Amino acid sequence: MEISDELAQRCKKVKLLLMDCDGVLTDGRLYFSANGEELKVFDVKDGQGLALWHQAGRLSGIISGRGAETILKSRAHEIGVRYVYTSSSDKVADFHEIIADAGVGREEVAFIGDDIGDLQLMKIVGLPVAVADAVFETKSAAFFITEACGGRGAVRELIDLLLRARSA
Repeated sequence: MEISDELAQRCKKVKLLLMDCDGVLTDGRLYFSANGEELKVFDVKDGQGLALWHQAGRLSGIISGRGAETILKSRAHEIGVRYVYTSSSDKVADFHEIIADAGVGREEVAFIGDDIGDLQLMKIVGLPVAVADAVFETKSAAFFITEACGGRGAVRELIDLLLRARSA
């Protein structure tokens, strides 16, 4: 895939990757057991991509508007995601807490989202990204749109792009 000079420059600056969960790390569908327990399905390629991202010395985090804290924290711990915010009512405020702790500027952050709850955050990061099946408004706010859909390797696609740009 050919990338523009501007996209390459933005990618090279990224030190922190933040993600929405539902519709990005998952396919956005909600699964419930017979007992009402919420279930989530994650793509192993995204997990492997995050492992590569962390091996490169980079940080990651999840900011989700939905709950399922136990599931997300378990998965995040398994794949080395440092920041996990669930049931977020203000993703921008959570973002500012995270970048202060991580010691990075907003231009050094990529955020990947899929729906209107992600728009305000996408407007302030250095590299706003939408998954292929994101809503129109989110795609309009993105500097890059993945070819993969949420929950189907979109995060891995972004990480591969970021790492490729760093080594170019």
